[in-house]
Amino acid sequence: MRWALVKVCLAVTTMVVVAFAVPLGLVIKEMARDRAFSNAEREAAVVVPALSITTDRDQLERVVASAGSDDGMAVHLPASDGRAAVDLGRQRAADTDIAAVRKLGRASTTEVPGGSALLQPVALSLGTVVIEVYVPESEVSNGVGTAWAVLAAVGAALVVGSVAVADRLGVRMVQPARRLVEGAHELGEGQLGARVPEEGPNELRLAAVAFNSMADQVVQLLANERELAADLSHRLRTPLTVLRLNAASLGDTPAAEQTRTAVAQLEREVDTIIRTAREAKPRTAAAGPGAGCDAAEVVRDRMAFWSALAEDEGRKVRTAGVDRPVRIPVARTDLAAALDALLGNVFRHTPEGTAFAVDVHNGEDAVIVLVSDAGPGILDPEAAMARGRGSGAAGSTGLGLDIVRRLAESTGGDVRIGSSVLGGTEIRVWIQLNGRDPVRRGHRGAVRRRRRAVAGRS
Repeated sequence: MRWALVKVCLAVTTMVVVAFAVPLGLVIKEMARDRAFSNAEREAAVVVPALSITTDRDQLERVVASAGSDDGMAVHLPASDGRAAVDLGRQRAADTDIAAVRKLGRASTTEVPGGSALLQPVALSLGTVVIEVYVPESEVSNGVGTAWAVLAAVGAALVVGSVAVADRLGVRMVQPARRLVEGAHELGEGQLGARVPEEGPNELRLAAVAFNSMADQVVQLLANERELAADLSHRLRTPLTVLRLNAASLGDTPAAEQTRTAVAQLEREVDTIIRTAREAKPRTAAAGPGAGCDAAEVVRDRMAFWSALAEDEGRKVRTAGVDRPVRIPVARTDLAAALDALLGNVFRHTPEGTAFAVDVHNGEDAVIVLVSDAGPGILDPEAAMARGRGSGAAGSTGLGLDIVRRLAESTGGDVRIGSSVLGGTEIRVWIQLNGRDPVRRGHRGAVRRRRRAVAGRS
């Protein structure tokens, strides 16, 4: 916008300067010419009284000498009373031009070498006398070059001044727009305190006011959402307390111990939800340098938890790729929640006795976690990935796979649903190691190529 305004102002000012300077320069040139010939006419008028008094050559020569330079003026007397024509001074005009002026009786100008000649006729008793006044080219153009130089300087100053003014106006317009863009980027990156100064042109000032109002509303909406999440989570404490008391009375059987462990973990998760909802900074903020967890250790831990239930239901369980550490830029609690969501779906949506497996593939720039089963599969993977749609079964909210997807995309990866080698569903979680940019639609092809490369190496 800034350079466009400068270019427009430069073009307009240049056209205006040319439109006025060129005609004005031509007028100045014409004025200089008129001034030169007016001086020549005054010089010729000095000789006229002497011609009306005498036609003596010597006296006329003295008059011509006193009127001007002998080299600049000439007097052409006609032939009369048997006397030949007399020419005083240096003649530059052609005889034909002099004869034409004498015949017509009107003043005229003619081009001669080095300039022009003014031919002024004077009617006397002896005939028509022609006074020739030489006007050199230097006198015709005297002062024209200086005037044109002044016009050019003034025009250049006007152009430079207009460009400077346009640049300042452009800066005044561009800076508020740039600050508005920066504020939008900051708000999009999660900096909820981003605001824009309400200054600049009226339109941009109104845009800044609207942006700040929108940011305030976003902050208020997020605060209301956090409070609502905290309140809803707090309502779970009462039934959890009842479950904990009932689990304490079950005795010391393995099933009772598992129930008490599950209730305790559920209480911790509820406490975590409440604390996270109360914090100003969301839990989904990017992890700092060195943050993350050991994916293999988390998989072993969660598989140990779910193996007991799998044994009760007669399910075969297999794990692979967890014999050595696999560091990923994901918090331990987030990865554990994602694994619990995937494994919970296996138990919830497949018949008892259905086998399942969890594989971890470690690549140079990504880690792939595969959760596969031998169940009936998912008929509509796109619908399963849609947040909140669920499968339609009792207790299905559709949030489990969305939790996994948001975990993967927070690292720059993604989640894919396909067919497993066991005959059922395979959910492939791609976790990027060297970047946290969210995956966009245009990057899906590159993600698939990297996923195939890592899978091939694994």
